[in-house]
Amino acid sequence: MRLLPAAMLVLAGLSVASLTIGAASVSILEATRDPWAALVLMESRLPRTLAVILTGAALAVAGVVLQALVRNRFVGPETTGTAESATLGLLAVTILFPASPLWVKMVAASLAAMLGTALFVAVIRRLPVREVMLVPIAGLVLSGVIGAIATFIGWQTDLLQYVNGWLMSGEFSGVLAGRYELLWVAAVAAGLAWFAADRFAILGLGDSVATGLGLSPGAVMRLGLAVVAVVTAMVITTVGLIPFVGLVVPNIVARIMGDNLRASIPVVAVFGAVLLLTCDLIGRLIRFPYEIPVGTILGVVGAAIFLWLLYRRPAHG
Repeated sequence: MRLLPAAMLVLAGLSVASLTIGAASVSILEATRDPWAALVLMESRLPRTLAVILTGAALAVAGVVLQALVRNRFVGPETTGTAESATLGLLAVTILFPASPLWVKMVAASLAAMLGTALFVAVIRRLPVREVMLVPIAGLVLSGVIGAIATFIGWQTDLLQYVNGWLMSGEFSGVLAGRYELLWVAAVAAGLAWFAADRFAILGLGDSVATGLGLSPGAVMRLGLAVVAVVTAMVITTVGLIPFVGLVVPNIVARIMGDNLRASIPVVAVFGAVLLLTCDLIGRLIRFPYEIPVGTILGVVGAAIFLWLLYRRPAHG
């Protein structure tokens, strides 16, 4: 069985489980004849399941795009200052224009995330080419600095709870119909990455190679930054920071399939959805009927996967 159909079959099974697991006992068949069960399913369970799938898929694709842009597999949207920059943008809009509509906050978060990611790219281009491990270290330092600025401003303006919600929650318990639809924008941005996959792959070979093949490195870089920024901003705005998905999933798929972005991006998206939905189900079952945030579960599972990736010899080298 091919990898993508097998992964989609697993995702379908996890989706059915997600629709039926919760504090209220509801089955899909029951929802066809019970209005209360149908209400729970359509207003809570289905939006939550879709939100988890969209978030996992979009973050995984954003991770593979970012790794292609910076030519380093040890970075992700959550380790380059992108998420913290989106939070800073949301915080600025909340302070300066508290009555602004949601689309204004979305644009502000996306622009701030793009600027933060661009700053990270500018920083790492000044690092020695051979010092590969300095790239993720620079990203972690930049994330810490921007996060500290956002936390300080939030503390000074009594908005620290908002900052913590954006940077530390990472959970889907509050997702209902009408409160997750921004994630479809993230899904569209991730889909755009698939159409531009060949351009990102060529840029990953170096600016001179891209120029020689007729591409504008700056334009491709801006497109990639926009994809990463929009995905991260939508996730931060909707459910908070989700760690490790954009870091470990691209590495897992690359070890199985190699570096063909055109072929691997759909697999990366499905694997990201499978990983996040699995962790969400674990968080819902460990202390049932109470929940552990998926960000906490991923902090443990993602760290274990990342250590395994570091110490295991890759199949493709």
